[in-house]
Amino acid sequence: MIVKTKDAVIGTRGDVHGDRWWSVRLLHEEDGMGVILTDSVLEPDFEMDLWQKNHLEVCYCIEGEGTVQELNNGTTHEGKPGTLYAMNDHDQHRMRAKTRMRIICTFHPTLTGDEVHDANGSL
Repeated sequence: MIVKTKDAVIGTRGDVHGDRWWSVRLLHEEDGMGVILTDSVLEPDFEMDLWQKNHLEVCYCIEGEGTVQELNNGTTHEGKPGTLYAMNDHDQHRMRAKTRMRIICTFHPTLTGDEVHDANGSL
């Protein structure tokens, strides 16, 4: 059984920061579960184009408000607590946070835990 606290991950390689975002990667490759679980915070006015070309990603909003826009067709979806969105086809998308957002995410296949986004927003 794996038991971790968010506080125990803070300050390790699973504690990743970027411009107006912060992600605590609670499960990663070395845990052997086949998925990663993150607890991520997007600060107000965060905006970033993302494209998980090597992973499928599922996100579940538990705090705040924002939008996710499908870049292939321009469709924009509102995000608020209780909203799930899944990039089931390696969808290129634009995330925007209107307020501070907290999102729980999982990726498949798993991440090692310390990846950073490349120039086109992919991990």
